[in-house]
Amino acid sequence: MPSLKDQINNLVQLDSYPKRIVSLVPSITEYLYDLGLSEEIVGITKFCVHPKNFIEEKVIIGGTKQQHLDKIRSLQPDLIIASKEENVKQYVEKLSRVCPVYVSDVDGFETALEMMEDIGELTDRSKKAEEITHSIIQEFDSIKKPLSSINVAYCIWKSPWMWAGKDTFISEMLQFSGFKNIVEKDRYPAKGMDEIVKQHPDYIFLSSEPFPFEPKHIEELRKEFPRADFIMVDGEMFSWYGSRMLKAPQYFNSLLDQLKTE
Repeated sequence: MPSLKDQINNLVQLDSYPKRIVSLVPSITEYLYDLGLSEEIVGITKFCVHPKNFIEEKVIIGGTKQQHLDKIRSLQPDLIIASKEENVKQYVEKLSRVCPVYVSDVDGFETALEMMEDIGELTDRSKKAEEITHSIIQEFDSIKKPLSSINVAYCIWKSPWMWAGKDTFISEMLQFSGFKNIVEKDRYPAKGMDEIVKQHPDYIFLSSEPFPFEPKHIEELRKEFPRADFIMVDGEMFSWYGSRMLKAPQYFNSLLDQLKTE
């Protein structure tokens, strides 16, 4: 009988390995697929875009903030996977009355690997989980960091302008890539432009998600940061924890090469 404490220290105890899984976390949905659990996944959010065929094949139970509880109940899941950061606590508490819920709390590289090992254990995929995490460690060792620090402000939202702070998975991915996150506050502060300008960023990264930044937004910001360069970056590579981390180091290396040629 699989049993462990999740990342917010709640006991997750199953009667047997799960056969019907609902995932409320897009990056973990992709990871479950890569663990070989395609058949076991019965419900996903509308933001679970990888693998692409899941949107048509699986039951969409809502978004990451609001879920259709009756629809989830009708799926008769034996495991629900949620995230402390992405999902609303009140919904998760209600879902815990349906079946056991594993809640992730990923804020960096090590907690991402821990989450992956936990889910591998809960789903009888420990060996595959170990293979994936080992490969991730190897891939991250291949990142070619710059010789000198590059100051970066990573923008995730507009109206208000919001930035990735220190205590985030994004910030740790920046650090692994050799960038210095100049936003000192934790989480995702809505900081005024003057505060960011005073930190003298070399680059402003505009993420492809959660806000869909476009080139027109660069022009809007350029007047505030005349000395900074702007780059549209793949938000999935910086913020999706799970098997997407296998692809991130190659992306980071290509991004660093791009900066060298500018």
